[in-house]
Amino acid sequence: MRTRLSGVAVAAVAAWAALGAQDVEYKSTLPADHPAIASLEPSGDDPVSRLAARLARGETRLARRDGPLGYLPSLLTALDVAADSQMLVFSKTSVQAARVSPDQPRAIYFGDEVAVAHVPGAPAIELIAVDARRGPIFYAMADADPPTLTPTRSCLQCHHGPNTAGVPGLYVGSVVPGPSGAPLRDDTAIITDHTSAFADRWGGWYVTARRGEQPDRANAVASNPADPSSLVREARPNLPSLIGLVDLRAYLAPTSDIVALMVFEHQTQMINLITRVAWQARIAGPTSPALATDLDDLVAYMLFTHEARLVEPIEGVSTFARTFAARGRADRRGRSLRDFDLTTRLFRYPLSYLIEGAAFAALPAGVREAILRRLHTALTSAEAGPAAHLTPADRRAILEIAAETVPDMPTWWR
Repeated sequence: MRTRLSGVAVAAVAAWAALGAQDVEYKSTLPADHPAIASLEPSGDDPVSRLAARLARGETRLARRDGPLGYLPSLLTALDVAADSQMLVFSKTSVQAARVSPDQPRAIYFGDEVAVAHVPGAPAIELIAVDARRGPIFYAMADADPPTLTPTRSCLQCHHGPNTAGVPGLYVGSVVPGPSGAPLRDDTAIITDHTSAFADRWGGWYVTARRGEQPDRANAVASNPADPSSLVREARPNLPSLIGLVDLRAYLAPTSDIVALMVFEHQTQMINLITRVAWQARIAGPTSPALATDLDDLVAYMLFTHEARLVEPIEGVSTFARTFAARGRADRRGRSLRDFDLTTRLFRYPLSYLIEGAAFAALPAGVREAILRRLHTALTSAEAGPAAHLTPADRRAILEIAAETVPDMPTWWR
């Protein structure tokens, strides 16, 4: 199903697609119509396609709630996506831009392999699910009885290109929004991840936190478009709740949790880089210099090599930090790659938790082996490299945890 865009939405999306990934290193766009990719059919084993199959067989039914939430609560339950992952973005930077504003933000919820976007009163819910072989696939669920989940390509005008490491993917954007939520300055719009400075993050987003006064762009609109720094000066970086800012009857929680947003930022580009190396191996070949470069970039990202350091502790306002950490695979000492630090960095043991996921496991065997070799070398080498920012104790802990929690680890890792 294709969502028809208004003139305002088309202009906003076109401008967004053109700006590119300014904080994330630019990578060339890999063509989906290349024979090596076009022949790679989706497996039908992503969370949304599995749900669609259960709906078609009558094994699952989605209940529609009266009011602005509609099918959302039932859909999240069916996909096993927690409501405490809620993040609210009020900038007009999506295909449903005409319906989004500071008074009615777009809600995003996520798990490891799926993200769900809901705008109150919109005719469709947007979904992105990660197919372990093909990469992210985009869907729309019409607000109809019965609801249907349909693949869509309309999102790819923004979600396959510079914003997403050159493959179909996800991203978090930060803009300078005006009073309506429309981006005012294309030249100040950026894509953010765990490497981005706090002062550049979350323009056009609501962010709630109990503590953490590091300046960012959140919770504000620009009073002076000619001076983007005014957005940071006027932002409220320690907002405990969204009460009084939006009609909370249209949302599942009164929060847009800072920890959830930081995890989602990391996860978006991590998924993109995994997808890229899988595509690059098939397009350029397993021994190509292009693949070698992408592998090096992925390993550095997995190890949080260029992570922006926290200058003071961060604390969220929802249960997200607790429930996210509880889903981690623990080693015999109870340590997990999902354990948070939140004092000087995001995670206690900086190796991406997505190394335990289906997309990493489904990489071509030679590619997965090459990544693990690079990671192991970085974590055991005395020379400077992508793990140089980690202490010897950090490195030992990461090696030990991964040995026990990552499926099918080679014997030489131990």
